[in-house]
Amino acid sequence: MQELQHLFPRLRSYIFYLLALYVLGLGFTPYQTVFLGLILGTALSLYNLWVLVRRAKQFGQALDEGKRPRSVGTFARFATAALAVVITISYPNTFHIIGVVMGLMTSYLVIIIDLVVQNIRRRWEER
Repeated sequence: MQELQHLFPRLRSYIFYLLALYVLGLGFTPYQTVFLGLILGTALSLYNLWVLVRRAKQFGQALDEGKRPRSVGTFARFATAALAVVITISYPNTFHIIGVVMGLMTSYLVIIIDLVVQNIRRRWEER
């Protein structure tokens, strides 16, 4: 569980960089609805990642203390995704549904890419 605690600041900064790119895309391209969808989905994805890290820490503490651990917040993450879809359906001229879905998946893609890069970096240093 400690690994996730140390990983979160790096992942958060990567997601903030992506959000900055999305804001630039919003300002300089004619695809405002797509970039607004990406921004909404990515912001909620960052929130889901934060919830996961916080709940994982609580889960580990409960195991260390011998208590019965709570869940890792799966329902809260599903509810956040449902909120994103409700917002998108309520304002279809503002948010693009595909952009929101892609944004919701951003944190998982960032985690996978970061793990691949860290493994390559570790192997390179072992040489």
